[in-house]
Parts: sequence; structure tokens; C-alpha cells
Amino acid sequence: MGTLSASRRAAAFVRGDDVMHKLFTELAYRYKDRAGGYTRFLRTRIRVGDAAPMAYIEFVDRENELREAKPANPQPPPRTPLDPWAKSRASQQWAPPKETKNSES
Repeated sequence: MGTLSASRRAAAFVRGDDVMHKLFTELAYRYKDRAGGYTRFLRTRIRVGDAAPMAYIEFVDRENELREAKPANPQPPPRTPLDPWAKSRASQQWAPPKETKNSES
């Protein structure tokens, strides 16, 4: 898969016959239906000596990459709206009703 000009353009960047063979045999067939986005960059840390950013570069769609989906988190209970006209948050807190004195005692 691939033309002579494509292999020459790739050879300008890739050094090594084994890498070129893998690129044009295995990887070309794996990504032939994909329009782009062949790699994933995972930033890891800053290198100590020269402060260069380090990253892992990996191909997407690897074998055994798919995992089972995690169950969805349960929905929290609905919240009661607060009174927008209250002057402070303390006045919006729930408090027991005030006891009134009976004058009939």
C-alpha cells in the first residue's frame, strides 16, 4: 500500500528499513479508513536537566485498547431553590418555626 513517492517522502523522515516496512504494511492497513488523528500525545513531566517537556506518543486504535464503560454516576437529589430576595444566606437556612405564647394560659 502506498506509492513510490509516498515511500520516498516517508523515508526523508523515517530512518531504518524495518520501520519503513512496518509503516507501509501494518500501519497503513490499520489506518486506511481513518482520515486523521493517528497518534495520541500524553504529556508526562518536565525533564530535570534541561526543563524539556516530556510526553508519550502512541498510536490510537491499538489492540486490547477498548475497555468496558464505567457505570454512570447516580443523579443527585434535586436542590430546592433559595429565596432570591433574602438579604443573607443565614436567613435562607431552614430553622424550626418559632413557638408562640398562648395568652389563654
